[in-house]
Amino acid sequence: MTALRILAEAAWPDPDARGPEQLPPLPGFAASSFNPLVAETAERCLRARHGAAPAPGRTALLLASASGDRATARAIDEAAADTGRRMPPLLFFQSNPNAVLGHIAARWGLTGPVVAISPTLVPPPGRVPQDALDLAEQLLADGDADQVLVIAAEQADTDGTEDGAAAPDGAPGGTHGPAGPDGSGSGSGSGTTDRAVALLVALA
Repeated sequence: MTALRILAEAAWPDPDARGPEQLPPLPGFAASSFNPLVAETAERCLRARHGAAPAPGRTALLLASASGDRATARAIDEAAADTGRRMPPLLFFQSNPNAVLGHIAARWGLTGPVVAISPTLVPPPGRVPQDALDLAEQLLADGDADQVLVIAAEQADTDGTEDGAAAPDGAPGGTHGPAGPDGSGSGSGSGTTDRAVALLVALA
């Protein structure tokens, strides 16, 4: 990443947190912790750089996720299989990964491109995929943005139950422990905790 300069960074869960963290609910999104995960990690990174909204300049948004929103996909599958149940319209809306990026862009006044990708290779927890860094560099070099907020997010899959899955009213539940030295959740394996990292980068 020699051509990029890191302006700010953040992670969920926070490795410096002294106790378990709870994802705050995200209005307009339900049944999954994925969108609150992305939004909260982005919020932490942007606050670290700018303090409060709006963010100055042209900031692009780039989301990288190999697994995507597993909980929403599962909820859609279950609703489709249950012919007697009405499909919740919110599930279609939030099944597009750009939906949460639009929420972040509107809240912070971000005016750059919005992109979501699935990386070729999944990096270790707490790392941004090289695909995403390469694309961020390209967006900056082409003059499409002054800075890029890169978010890498992977939702936990615990045998059909997401850690932090939403409660019936749409508020994310579950507890996310702080990351240990090896990047795994405190007291659990790396596959049982939602994880995200965000980097705000510009050209070096």
